[in-house]
Amino acid sequence: MPLRYDGPTLTLVVNPAAGRGRGRTLLPHLTAGLIAGMPDANLHVHQTTSFADARLRCIEAVEQARPVVEGHRPDALVVVGGDGMMHLGLNAAAGTNVPLGLVAAGRGNDFCRGVGVPNDLPGAVRTIVGGLTRRIDLMEATGHLVGGAERRWVGSIVSTGFDARVNYRTNHLTWNLGQLSYTWSALAELSRFEPLPYRLTIDGQQRDQTAMIVAVGNAGWFGGGMQGCPGADVTDGLLDITLVNPVSRATLLRLLPSMFSGRFVRDPAVEQLRAREVVVDGDGLFGMADGEELGPVPLRLRAVSDMLTLFVPEAVAVAG
Repeated sequence: MPLRYDGPTLTLVVNPAAGRGRGRTLLPHLTAGLIAGMPDANLHVHQTTSFADARLRCIEAVEQARPVVEGHRPDALVVVGGDGMMHLGLNAAAGTNVPLGLVAAGRGNDFCRGVGVPNDLPGAVRTIVGGLTRRIDLMEATGHLVGGAERRWVGSIVSTGFDARVNYRTNHLTWNLGQLSYTWSALAELSRFEPLPYRLTIDGQQRDQTAMIVAVGNAGWFGGGMQGCPGADVTDGLLDITLVNPVSRATLLRLLPSMFSGRFVRDPAVEQLRAREVVVDGDGLFGMADGEELGPVPLRLRAVSDMLTLFVPEAVAVAG
């Protein structure tokens, strides 16, 4: 018998606490916009209670999605929150044909920036209702990962140096001032930071050095609006690597503001490379990925093409 189709199911997995409660505030406006734009859709809404609950809900939504029927919109997963929710969503949908919708409600929202999805609610609703999708690459991370996973998929950047320590400190603050939280953490870390020893293997070539920052990116943004890997392309099958070689604390402080524009890469201390695979190792280093704790080094990072279907605006779909 042919598969009966009665409209797509959109499963919304929402972090209500994201952005100091912005996730909860946006939800009624989001559902109203989706119902108005897609009157035949079935909305399933889950307000999560924990990271583990959010992860499970995302996995269930992808596993329960019906097979794609030609000529009809597919079932989809929509995640609402910050980069942590985006990270859970892309890990659940990676390697499938289930489209992922992004609704930014967090402090950083860097994955949305990196893939060209609007950070505002009306833009996010238009993107999902429009139904245009793009297949993008993801970064595969393997090693001794937090939570015991064999691998994690990364949408934005894996950081292991000064940037990782700022990210870690920000995640553990007891207060939230949005982007200013990153600025405060950066200044706090800068007061004691020293260059770190790295053992890198870039497409099989070993490179031992000290560095302030080693950022490996699929998309280019991190840290709540910083362009860690300017020019990164999520469809080129390559990872972008930004290295900030040893500089004084005063120089690093001078470079930090220009990371928001990406102009810091013009400094002689900064190198930009591209590779298919990077192994990051060194003494006492740990990785952060998409704003979340990844695990200690060594970390093997690999570009994998055509791994995720993403709802994108028309301009991004046409460019792709």
